[in-house]
Amino acid sequence: MASWYEQDLSLALELAEQADRITTAHFRAGSVVTVKPDRSLVTEADLETERALAAVLAERRPEDAVVAEELHGDQIGQGRCWAIDPIDHTNNFARGLAHYGTLIALLEDGQPVVGVVSAPTLRRRWWASHGGGAFADGNRIQVSAVDEVAEAHLSFAELDVWNRRGLLGPLVGLVSDVRWTFGSGGFLAQMAVAEGKLDVALDPTGHVWDLAASQVIVQEAGGRFSDLDGRVDATRGTAVVTNGLLHKKVLARLAGP
Repeated sequence: MASWYEQDLSLALELAEQADRITTAHFRAGSVVTVKPDRSLVTEADLETERALAAVLAERRPEDAVVAEELHGDQIGQGRCWAIDPIDHTNNFARGLAHYGTLIALLEDGQPVVGVVSAPTLRRRWWASHGGGAFADGNRIQVSAVDEVAEAHLSFAELDVWNRRGLLGPLVGLVSDVRWTFGSGGFLAQMAVAEGKLDVALDPTGHVWDLAASQVIVQEAGGRFSDLDGRVDATRGTAVVTNGLLHKKVLARLAGP
């Protein structure tokens, strides 16, 4: 299926190739790690990757804005804007765990229209463009057909954040009723939903660069993405990602009694 965004998707895939070269070199050699004021980590690989991708976009798409995790701010406005997470799951990367990825998205007027998720040490890559379908490693993907909570495979993370939001009870109740749970958040679980390997992925926190690429990939795979209030907006800081059939049921359960 053709998409209006084929050239942008091609560029995003080029950016992913460049990011993969940088991050894998640092991953093998070890990268300097700094603890930020919020206690999250940043590595030299994060900074080098973000600078390199932003430089390409400045040359190839000079009219487009860029937001990114480390150096380029977080304000999404009207028009075209690229959102980049140079290394998602930096803690994994810093500890030598292969489960990390680079996330690249193009948004138009706040809505993601292109998304690429690249996990080079896992040898996996997912991508999509609005109207063009979703793919993993060159193959078309789609979400599952599970429509009952009792049969769902569900992923969640960050119990402390759910607790601070006052939603630990509803989360535990939902988790207790599904068939199987997977203890991971972020891109890996969201891409598993897009591929039909999981049915639900829940994240109680996240920035636009964490969520925008996943949003368009999941939607193009036939699933649904929203925040905890049901709003389809990757800038609102939470993510409920499902196969679509379970979305209303999951939102209702998380809303509590």
